Amino acid sequence: MHTLLLLLSTAILAAVPLKPQITPDAEWHEFHLSKCLIEYNTRESAIQISLHIFIDDTEEALRRQGIDRLFICTEKEDESAEGHLEAYLTEHLRLEVDGQSLVPTFLGKEVTEDLMGMWCYLEITGVKSVRELTITNEILMDAFEDQKNLVNVIGPGNQKGMFLFEKGESKESLIWKS
Repeated sequence: MHTLLLLLSTAILAAVPLKPQITPDAEWHEFHLSKCLIEYNTRESAIQISLHIFIDDTEEALRRQGIDRLFICTEKEDESAEGHLEAYLTEHLRLEVDGQSLVPTFLGKEVTEDLMGMWCYLEITGVKSVRELTITNEILMDAFEDQKNLVNVIGPGNQKGMFLFEKGESKESLIWKS
């Protein structure tokens, strides 16, 4: 599942120009991007979400909310870090299925091999069918003007969709054929 997301993301990134944010205190990566796979699992009647975000960007967004020194994905991680992360993701990644707003459950996170990012896993269970999916993805847009959020969707019958969200364009809908 992650391999498919990375391959699709790489293809899109090659075609999408990203404006670097150049400031005197620029972070160690020049662009702000999250990658997300939202997949409807018919067998489990669940929407499963895998989200890749940069750790430093996430901590910056939380710092701007007054939540500091979480040390996410390190040995010094604050015990409240996952709760703050879950609350942030719930506020900034919203899903509606057939017009009904559903809140995903945060399952956990894991650091990437390069230690710069993390994968966050969320799930919505009890979803018997999906005809229309509306996604609002404002992750990290409150912290970075140039934030882009790439979302790949796999729906019923393996039907696919792909979106690139940015500030001012953070909501999209898909309607699947039965």
